[in-house]
Amino acid sequence: MIEAKPMRILLVGAGGVGGAFTAIAARRDFFETVVVADYDLARAERAADAAGDRFVATRIDASDADAVAALCREHAITHVMNAVDPVFNMPIFDGALAAGADYLDMAMSLSKPHPQTPYKRPGVKLGDEQFAVAGEWEEAGRLALVGIGVEPGLSDVFARYAADHLFADIDELGTRDGANLVVTDDDGVEIFAPSFSMWTTIEECLNPPIVWQDGEWHTTAPFSEPEVFDFPEGIGPVECVNVEHEEVLLMPRWIDCRRATFKYGLGEEFITILKVLHTLGLDRTEKVLVKGLEVSPRDVVAAVLPDPATVGPRMRGKTCAGLWVTGTGKDADGNPTGPRSTYLYHVVDNEWTMAEYGHQCVVWQTAVNPVIALELLATGVWSGTGVLGPEAFDAVPFLDLLTAYGSPWGIREQPAAGG
Repeated sequence: MIEAKPMRILLVGAGGVGGAFTAIAARRDFFETVVVADYDLARAERAADAAGDRFVATRIDASDADAVAALCREHAITHVMNAVDPVFNMPIFDGALAAGADYLDMAMSLSKPHPQTPYKRPGVKLGDEQFAVAGEWEEAGRLALVGIGVEPGLSDVFARYAADHLFADIDELGTRDGANLVVTDDDGVEIFAPSFSMWTTIEECLNPPIVWQDGEWHTTAPFSEPEVFDFPEGIGPVECVNVEHEEVLLMPRWIDCRRATFKYGLGEEFITILKVLHTLGLDRTEKVLVKGLEVSPRDVVAAVLPDPATVGPRMRGKTCAGLWVTGTGKDADGNPTGPRSTYLYHVVDNEWTMAEYGHQCVVWQTAVNPVIALELLATGVWSGTGVLGPEAFDAVPFLDLLTAYGSPWGIREQPAAGG
């Protein structure tokens, strides 16, 4: 048994989600200190200074596992919180283990499409690199809690709750994400400005989506199986399409279900832009030579768009993350009650997060979940070793804390045939 230590967190990444993380964590007392690390020291300093005395800033090269380990040792870090693009997952993940720290992330290690049949069979799946070394984490007595943002993350907590408390038998675990967010320029004209990392959005939207069906994973074409889902609290109907996402890789590992899907409400304009980027090769991560300089086309696209951390004051609307579960319901005694179709969801209003925390709603909704998970780990309510998803833990304490943080979740019975 490893003796519990005061929690000392290394936060890698002080962008939109990292900045929201510090603002949320600053109001809680379960940790001793947070070391905010970013390749841009000034950005780390801004996030740390805004959060108070328990936060300190430093610079880090997130691509260097040895640098991550060294920083962990220097600051006696107990938990590494990864808040950067998933291209850096493995060096941060490996550095945490080398330093004897626990680890959390909000997106798993990257996939690689199947070289011959990318739209039928998966190649390297999301998280495969991390799950491949789960034994090493178990032997070290350390925990890697992967996919603990909002999606993946809260949606996976919803899956655990549904399996434990609502359903005797699950047909489909269907993550459904939608919003009615609008961003305007200084003149009030609506503009294209993604509310989350464009690098990550391109990765997950243009890769072959993955589906769990009858005991195996298969892939399909990007933007496949469109459906209109009616989102709650005034968001309304949004067309959703298949997108590659971690829930489909996580949920079936711990929860029995016949099918698992992830569909995202992208909208026609966003889908068109993504298709054009792909056609022009601007989604590529491999560097190309431009006037003597090597640059990644995808990095350029991300750089020329507004920083998601800065669009909050010009954004309005709500975002919804949720899980649509179908199957056979059960009563409080666990007895089957017949067909059930239920949507568990979390809606966040940008007006509220900006007024309350000074951060836009999408990054705030993502950041609140790892803060809650860290608090549950610090208090011993959650514990474990190895590489685990949120489904491996009791959902009730998490959902209770989410409400206690001032952002309650909801539940809605669905028409059996659709949203």
